[in-house]
Amino acid sequence: MPILLLLLAAGVVELSVLVLVGHAIGALPTIGLLVLGAALGSWLMRREGLRALREFNEAARLRRPPERELADGVMIVAGGVLIVLPGFVSDLAGLLCLLPPTRAVLRRWVTRAAERRTQRMREQVRTAAAGGWPGAGFPGAAGFPGAAGGRRDDRGDVIDGEVVSVDDHDTPDPRPNPSLGPSPQAERPRGESDR
Repeated sequence: MPILLLLLAAGVVELSVLVLVGHAIGALPTIGLLVLGAALGSWLMRREGLRALREFNEAARLRRPPERELADGVMIVAGGVLIVLPGFVSDLAGLLCLLPPTRAVLRRWVTRAAERRTQRMREQVRTAAAGGWPGAGFPGAAGFPGAAGGRRDDRGDVIDGEVVSVDDHDTPDPRPNPSLGPSPQAERPRGESDR
């Protein structure tokens, strides 16, 4: 729901700015500015995208993780989408994503936000594990039922086992096997015991 409200607010702001600029300079110059902004943004997106692709290839050639190049690529695509959308506010936001100096600032901000979120998630998992969640809830973790290597019982011993799947193809044939011969229990009448 917050994303829907954010999109609605962005649409209202874009329309308000378009109307204000249209009243100030006229309709045709406003449309001309929108077309000029889209053309400039497309050219800038192509140039920065090719630069990011070259840097990505260079990082792959040097066998180093292309984290910065991937982040730049995502921001370039986002900037291109924002510039193609009609409106002055989205064009400004798109330019911020496309220009290298502002993109570096945005990249650092996004990286820090992602690190903080990852740290919060790790703390939540640790808290949940300390509160009695077996194996922090991850399949394959120690103590998780069904984990590789067995499951611990109350004494701390490891109980090894395997899961056997039984389906229609695995059920035994209910007909007796004639090669085994008759069973003495099968021939004995009910209630008669061994003597």
